[in-house]
Amino acid sequence: MNKIPLIENACNELMEYGVRGRREKCRDLLKRLILKRKTAGEDPIFWPTGLLAAGLWACREESAAVQKSAETARDTEADVWLKRIDQSIAAYYGRWFKKGMPLAVLDDFLAGETLLKIYQKVREGAVDFGEGMSGEQLKNAVDRLAFYGMDHPKDNVGSFLYRPEHGEKTVFVDGIGLACPFLCQYGEIFDKQEYRELAVLQIVNFLSYGMDGKTGLPYHGYDMTDSCKYGIIGWGRAVGWLLRGMMGCMVSAYGRERLAMPCAALADAALACQKQDGFFPWQLEAQEGPADTSATGMICAALKQGMALGVLSGEKYEKALTAGGHALERSVREGRVYQCSGECEGFSQYPQRYGAYPWSLGPALEVL
Repeated sequence: MNKIPLIENACNELMEYGVRGRREKCRDLLKRLILKRKTAGEDPIFWPTGLLAAGLWACREESAAVQKSAETARDTEADVWLKRIDQSIAAYYGRWFKKGMPLAVLDDFLAGETLLKIYQKVREGAVDFGEGMSGEQLKNAVDRLAFYGMDHPKDNVGSFLYRPEHGEKTVFVDGIGLACPFLCQYGEIFDKQEYRELAVLQIVNFLSYGMDGKTGLPYHGYDMTDSCKYGIIGWGRAVGWLLRGMMGCMVSAYGRERLAMPCAALADAALACQKQDGFFPWQLEAQEGPADTSATGMICAALKQGMALGVLSGEKYEKALTAGGHALERSVREGRVYQCSGECEGFSQYPQRYGAYPWSLGPALEVL
């Protein structure tokens, strides 16, 4: 399919999503001054834009391969979109650099995953983003993220607490997909075993404390202080986050040795819930409920990565990925991926609002 409208929208949303206008900033100021309430500041690399960056980088790699195989790179469509993506990526991370590289929450690791890939390309001399993103600057940025991971509050078995700044003691499966790929890949690139171990520990703990024994699907999270699992079983994006985190650790032999079998088992449990039309439901076992392109995109992106890494192999995965890709294609209108469930607001708070959001667009770019 023609991905250009998707890429164009993703480049725009990368810089626009989550940015507060003057009116919103004035409201926040009034809340702080008059009502003495704390307000959340802007997070320039919050998770929705991290997903967009990952999707755009996947498109960049595809465009670079096409450009390389072309007889002449000049004026090819791949060359045009390669430059467009590079400009957007550079502006996105450049804005974060200028703000002093603030790290607000666990979610910020997701943007770091693409930053690591950029660092590798710059270090190899395969790409030049100019003085604003030199090898030294990129190294400082990924180091900052890595140290943040080591220092992030954890529970008594070493799992990241999702929102410790609010006094919560809960572990969310979202954190697996947000943090583990970056941490494991950082450990692989710089040969630091403690980061591989930290990443894999998050997943091993969740498999021990956050899964449903009957279905093989995850709860949304758990709390070690009361030994209780929370949220629903098999929320579609929860499965996507967990698979994403697992696949991100498969670049490491340490990760593959410990996670390959449970990763395949989770993929099989997800495939058992894929609908005949290729979609995955918003809650995987809710076969008569709404389809969700965010769940479909995230699960299919993980399947694609797993097959590329050799962790998953066989016709059933190929068919599932093909069917999921066709389902996503049917959901595209004017460069946006519709039938995506709204942003989760907490355990068992899954608004049944469906539209087009970055968390369907980013993963779709990786799949299509």
